[in-house]
Amino acid sequence: MSVSEMNLTTLSEILAHPAGVRLEKLTAFAEELASSADAGQAAPDEMVKATVDALMEVVRSGEGSPKLRLGIGEALGRLGDPRLNAPSEDGYWVKAELDLGPVQVGRFPVTIAEWKRFVAEGGYEDDSLWSEDGKAWRDGVKRLWPELAARDSIKHLVVANQPVVGVAWFEAEAYANKYAARLLSFNERMQVARGDERRPYPWGEPFGRGNANTREEVLGKPCAVGLFVRDRTPEGIADLAGNVAEWTGDRVGDDCVIHPGSWEQTSMASWAKARALEPASTRMAALGFRLARDAD
Repeated sequence: MSVSEMNLTTLSEILAHPAGVRLEKLTAFAEELASSADAGQAAPDEMVKATVDALMEVVRSGEGSPKLRLGIGEALGRLGDPRLNAPSEDGYWVKAELDLGPVQVGRFPVTIAEWKRFVAEGGYEDDSLWSEDGKAWRDGVKRLWPELAARDSIKHLVVANQPVVGVAWFEAEAYANKYAARLLSFNERMQVARGDERRPYPWGEPFGRGNANTREEVLGKPCAVGLFVRDRTPEGIADLAGNVAEWTGDRVGDDCVIHPGSWEQTSMASWAKARALEPASTRMAALGFRLARDAD
């Protein structure tokens, strides 16, 4: 279908189909719009907006199988996900009341879109953002994230609205410093996920199927942030059980504490108390991070 054949009537016809067919056709329609824009043949703004609105309605509703929703999320990322705020913008932070006082927590893990902005704005070159250990690592590592991310073999991991992965702890620390933020401690993260109810998972229990992006869902990659609508706290902090593992601010010698729940791990790694240690230099396709800052 060419851009000239894509119009609001076509989109309305797609949205009239039953769920399974509708989601497949909507994904294909959105991907065609994105590919046309990449080729310099952008569709009218009203067409793009209507398509993004339709994709967002699916994301919010939780409708469709995980595999169908994966495609919806990727299409939304290519067209322009309206949820992707920077840490300096409204809507990025959610206030969480913890034992030691309130904390502002990133609604989602840090996304590819955020991280690319950090790279473009000279985050690697700004020494003020890097600790002494971080600078030593940065200056000694063979390949930084931008070079690694340019490889064709990992394009599926570099979608604007997916969590950034393959970042070392030192990089996460520098990013947090740029926004006068930090990484959650492990205990803070655990309290956020459990809440006052002491939930084993953000939605409660049992673990179940279709609640988080873990190995059981067989997606084989990260998904758009917030795509699994039950993997969030009542306050709206998302992707705490699955999607990507997260660095925390806790260090044990040369190692750092992570929460291991991710698309690559089984549900055993997803409960709020799960923890593991990784060297600060570790890069993994299932490991990202989330920002926090002390609340006023």
